[in-house]
Amino acid sequence: MKWAKAWQLSDIILIALIGIFFGAIFMGTNYVYDVLTAALAPVGLSGLANELLLGLWCMPGMLAGYMLRLKGSATLGELLAATVEMFFGGQWGISTLISGVTQGFGAELGYIVTRYKHYDWLGLTASALTTTIVTFGWDLARNGYFKLQLWLLILYFVVRFCSMFLFGGVLTRLITDMLDRSHVLKSTHTN
Repeated sequence: MKWAKAWQLSDIILIALIGIFFGAIFMGTNYVYDVLTAALAPVGLSGLANELLLGLWCMPGMLAGYMLRLKGSATLGELLAATVEMFFGGQWGISTLISGVTQGFGAELGYIVTRYKHYDWLGLTASALTTTIVTFGWDLARNGYFKLQLWLLILYFVVRFCSMFLFGGVLTRLITDMLDRSHVLKSTHTN
């Protein structure tokens, strides 16, 4: 599979669809997050809800980057999904855009590290890992994770990476392979 070097109209339409689709999914995920947070609070692990679901919230960037294979597509895909979530009335308001840029850059960084040459398990794993690192660093600063005990930090990091890999790696690969077999991705997925 080769890397497409220039944006085409079909790429713009596809990334817009990814943003709209995931923005709508995020609205439902917000309710799941609230319920999961409440369920985990009695055992002191309410923060684990974020870690379990963050892979889903970061999936549009990893999916757009893997599917479109264009520089900037991971960041733009995540930002568009965050924008749609915000306009749909997401509970985090305009701060969703900051999260979208942070998460999208994390996903993009995985492809930057692999020099935009690995659209395989190496690229997906790199994207999941860099997204985990970037978003975890953001949560250390923004959400006060630095105050947590070491065992909890390790647990959160491992669970976050597993969530990123499941949603951004495995599901992204499955979705893209299905679309590839149906010839939807013929412009960017040539052998």
